Amino acid sequence: MSKKSFSGGLNSLLGDKEETQQETPVQTPDKRGRGRPKKEENENETRATLIIKNDNLEKLKAIAYWERITIKQVVNEALENYIKKYEKNQGEVKPKPGR
Repeated sequence: MSKKSFSGGLNSLLGDKEETQQETPVQTPDKRGRGRPKKEENENETRATLIIKNDNLEKLKAIAYWERITIKQVVNEALENYIKKYEKNQGEVKPKPGR
């Protein structure tokens, strides 16, 4: 019996290295457009995440809708009013101690 060469058969099954290198590369998804768009925020503003009751959020949204302002404006006005009321009753808010 003569020896058989299987290298040709494997190359034909697996493909030549040159053929696999010439294939188009896998395209990665474009990462632009993910998440919240970058906006220039005012220097005196910070993004914050809050957990609030659902019914309070719905009322804030309704107020913003009827007043034709943003939820951000409603929340800022509410916080300013609360701080004014607090300072009227308790005096000026003292900064919390540093670490």
